[in-house]
Amino acid sequence: MTEKLMPVHKVAKLTGVTARTLHYYDEIGLLKPAAITEAGYRMYDDTALGRLQNILLFRELQFPLKEIKVILDSPDFDPQEALAQQIKLLELQYKHIGELIAFIREIQNKGAAAMNFDVFDKSEIEKYEAEVKARWGNTKAYQEYREKDIARNKDSHDKLANQLMTMFSKLGELKRLTPDADEVQKKISALQQFITNHYYVCTDEILCGLGEMYVCDERFRNNIDKAGGEGTADFVKQAIAIYCNKSHK
Repeated sequence: MTEKLMPVHKVAKLTGVTARTLHYYDEIGLLKPAAITEAGYRMYDDTALGRLQNILLFRELQFPLKEIKVILDSPDFDPQEALAQQIKLLELQYKHIGELIAFIREIQNKGAAAMNFDVFDKSEIEKYEAEVKARWGNTKAYQEYREKDIARNKDSHDKLANQLMTMFSKLGELKRLTPDADEVQKKISALQQFITNHYYVCTDEILCGLGEMYVCDERFRNNIDKAGGEGTADFVKQAIAIYCNKSHK
């Protein structure tokens, strides 16, 4: 029995995703139709719809399309593991939203005097998102990260996170210089080595991808700018790009 194929307009009606969006997903290689008719119409099967569902779940978690493509195209992508990760992220977000609601109610009852900036901390969510991206984006790097992670506890995690933010703070102090300045480039080299020592082997390719993420992911940008001052994330990204394009080895 031949599997029934569904045209774009029916997929759009079923999923709420516009035909224009489906066409765009096809153009960037994120979601290819199962077949294209002689008239040029895109047709989708259950496999394609399953992939679309995963795309929508990761989009709901605010993953960029580029990163979703890397995850879904990973040779060892496991839908069940991905679902467990999505559930975990949603639970973390649910917890964060609950804390925000409770805080806002406290302000409502006590007035502006009720101050608590801890409720805006999303580091736990960001850490888990980074693990998900590393898991599917670079399997070898992820395995190295997990091996090193076994020996670490929460205190050491916090210590490493603080050390990393200190490095961004130091880079922020160098914004008066150009991104290709020797002093800046030495800091980028130290950043790469720090990631290699404590997380996974940070190749130039991985470092370059991190530089893009520091700017494209609003949460990373905000944290880095908070550590080093406004514009630090952009400055670091530029410095990383220069570093990766140079013959420094």
